Amino acid sequence: MRKRRGSALGRLWRQSTGRFGLIVVGLVVLTAAVSLVWTPFDPQRVEITDRWAPPGWPHLLGTDNTGRDMLSMIMAGARTTVFVAVGAGIVATVFGVLLAALGALTARWVRETVAVLVDILIAFPVLLIAMMISAVWGGSLWIVVWAVGIGFGVNIARVMRPELRRVLRSDFVMAGKASGLTPLQNLGRHLLPNVAPVFIVQLSWSMAVAVLAEAGLSYLGFGASVTEPSWGRLLADLQGFLTVYPLSVVWPGLVITITVLALNLLGDAIREATDPTLREARGSTRREAGPSARRARTHMPEVIS
Repeated sequence: MRKRRGSALGRLWRQSTGRFGLIVVGLVVLTAAVSLVWTPFDPQRVEITDRWAPPGWPHLLGTDNTGRDMLSMIMAGARTTVFVAVGAGIVATVFGVLLAALGALTARWVRETVAVLVDILIAFPVLLIAMMISAVWGGSLWIVVWAVGIGFGVNIARVMRPELRRVLRSDFVMAGKASGLTPLQNLGRHLLPNVAPVFIVQLSWSMAVAVLAEAGLSYLGFGASVTEPSWGRLLADLQGFLTVYPLSVVWPGLVITITVLALNLLGDAIREATDPTLREARGSTRREAGPSARRARTHMPEVIS
């Protein structure tokens, strides 16, 4: 088991997208952890005399219209990003796997009811649901986590349900049933490991969109409160100065873009590293292309004089 995990991690690192995703996500998590104990300046500290300071020392990324240090606010905003991404991922995993299991392993009337419920829930945009909930109960990161998690849990359930039904007809699952395994044991031992690559892609996509959703909701005033650091709220505070000080808006927009891109690429790379069917297909393609590629490299064009 340890050898298999090491080989999967090695395959992930050998991919350029995997390296990029691991490095960026690791840096965001590390920045969030460091910001809990240290930032160059207090993110909420206002210094009017330092307003709109250009990038340099001691403000490496400059300051905003109130003199707050941009680097400190971006570091503190990483905490909010990690909290929302991980929290929404956990909620989406639990809700999605539960719905998918109910839609694949239960009686027919339960499966059809779950399918109708998923179709109804998936018709509502996640951001609209979060905005409606926030309008009633107030803006909060917990509202964003639950709304985004449940919304994308429905997407995970819709994708995983047919995959579970497909694996359920496999011989090894039938053998597990014949040996006395309960449906939950079969789900944990055979079904979920075989649909893990599809699940990983959906989960990484859900976490990436959760980062965008938090930024968008905070930008609109439905996400993080004024006292909580957030990349989206930082964009909202600085949008009025875009034409005068455009560099101040570049930093939060850049970190949001890179983080979302890294999560998406990391999910695709993990799927390629863990899905044996993709590796076999890629290996057979290389073997078929090998001789022709070698002939193409060694072929010397004739010179006609």
